[in-house]
Amino acid sequence: MTEPGHANPTDYGSYRWLILGLTWLALLVCFIDRLAWGSVALDASRTLGLPIAAVGGFVTAFYIGYVVSNATLGFATDIVGPRITIALGLLALGGLTLAFGSVQSFVAGAAVQVLMGIASGVDYSAGVKLNTEWFDRPRRGTAFGIYMTATSLAVIVTNATVPMLAHRSTWRGAYVTLGAATIAIGLICALLIRNAATKGSTHARTAPDFSLLLSRRDLMLAAVAGFGAMWGTWGFTFWANALMVKGKGLAPSEAAHIMVVFGIGAVVAKPIVGMVSDWLGGRRKWLTVACLAGFGPALIAFGWSAGAPGFRLLAPVLGVFAFVYSPLMGAIIAELAGADLAASATGVTNAFWQLGSVIVPSVVGAVFQTTGSFHAAFLALAAGPFVAAIVMAFVRAD
Repeated sequence: MTEPGHANPTDYGSYRWLILGLTWLALLVCFIDRLAWGSVALDASRTLGLPIAAVGGFVTAFYIGYVVSNATLGFATDIVGPRITIALGLLALGGLTLAFGSVQSFVAGAAVQVLMGIASGVDYSAGVKLNTEWFDRPRRGTAFGIYMTATSLAVIVTNATVPMLAHRSTWRGAYVTLGAATIAIGLICALLIRNAATKGSTHARTAPDFSLLLSRRDLMLAAVAGFGAMWGTWGFTFWANALMVKGKGLAPSEAAHIMVVFGIGAVVAKPIVGMVSDWLGGRRKWLTVACLAGFGPALIAFGWSAGAPGFRLLAPVLGVFAFVYSPLMGAIIAELAGADLAASATGVTNAFWQLGSVIVPSVVGAVFQTTGSFHAAFLALAAGPFVAAIVMAFVRAD
């Protein structure tokens, strides 16, 4: 007998793949909602009468809410279970995405973005916990590699669809469509997701010992490394379109196409690196360091490209380095913490990681606006991955 809302342990073999698919779909729609602003920011800023420097302000507002949510709601997920939190988070995010399509000022838009960040923040830690519970260590790298393709596929889907939606029904209509889709997926997750019951146990879920997190040095180092990695990944993702248009004179459609190619590289690489880490017996640390060490030079090379031909050539390579570390680091965090604390550890470390996402849009915007230099903006982006590679080398994970 199992708890209500929990699956029977005998169902692990088949049901785990449905869990992986549902958590993947939830992460995909959350990231599309998050990334949509980068595709419509220039048009929306003209509608709202915003200067270019304020474009990054909405991104920063989102990540303020996202960091707060990760730092707090991961603990709630470990207490009440990921099934509840993932469904409620998606339903709230869908409603707020609808609301963002109606804002009329920077203040109102920033307030809604903060709330969107709070609603979105629970999804990743809940998905990590579900996949940690449903997949054992020999299969976990593969599961995380597949799961994390959602974040990079979101780059492709966003750049391929959001500009088209905005062209047909304005940027406001695009947000209405995204909000409705998010609510629909939230309802599907509420109906089909089940928490994994502890194998061989019929007892109710008990609150984990959160004090254990404070004694784990390697979680702290991984948090610092993730900060630098996210600085490069999301700084590039949110600013690349605008930088290519403003700094190199590309047409918006051409810049969007390059970002699609960028995302394809990541989608292909993530499952492969997850399978490689499983093939290595779950040893993921040095593979992570190698990925991060290649990310900084790839950003610098992209920043020194002369124009569209070079961007197209380097985009898939950069896409690999910009995302391929994420399933490895996600699995490392979950394994360092253990299944009972997986959501809490993921939430707390991801909150610190995302401080890079909070800060970098404004920093890169300020660097570009002050210097007018495309190269300088990419040097600022590359600093994060260089630091991340050094710090990750000191994590005792293998």
